[in-house]
Amino acid sequence: MIRRAVIFSVAFLLSAGPVPGNANGDAVRGAQKVAACAVCHGAPERPPLPGMPTLAGQQPEFLVLQMFFMREGLRVVPPMAGLLKDFTDRDLEDVAAYFSAQKPSPESSKRDQQIYARGAALSRGMGCGSCHLADYRGQRHIPRITGQREDYLALTLRAYRDDKRTGADTSMNAAMYRATDSDIRDLAHYLAQQ
Repeated sequence: MIRRAVIFSVAFLLSAGPVPGNANGDAVRGAQKVAACAVCHGAPERPPLPGMPTLAGQQPEFLVLQMFFMREGLRVVPPMAGLLKDFTDRDLEDVAAYFSAQKPSPESSKRDQQIYARGAALSRGMGCGSCHLADYRGQRHIPRITGQREDYLALTLRAYRDDKRTGADTSMNAAMYRATDSDIRDLAHYLAQQ
């Protein structure tokens, strides 16, 4: 209950303006701190491991917020346990600046036109572009989902639907509440192929 209250408080603060100090993130300093991150999340010359999100080109405010939640134990991600415990707020901003400056790698899976078309229709009907923007590049604390790994998108959308994950608020849980497994497959394929 306390965790949800903190998350809602942070979400409220984000709606009032940018994450304090986030504009000061330094990608050069961040590059010196990302060795452990790149093992799973990839590097310019190597894609992320299966099931891991690509962080390249991600919204810096989203990255700072998620790392803050993980560091403070407000979001539990077992592979991340303890990795951020010694990171200062400035370190989080620097790492976010590094990853947001990277160019995302295009999804390597082959497009299935039928699944893609169903995913496009679902995305329009569910209003994905209202928060993530029409081109799905995200904004501020809303993540970029265009070109995100298809396997990761499917896992994440399923976790929202099954109430095993929340964002800064519960809007994604509400959006995914009635989604079927095939809806999730179609959405993930469509979004990854942008």
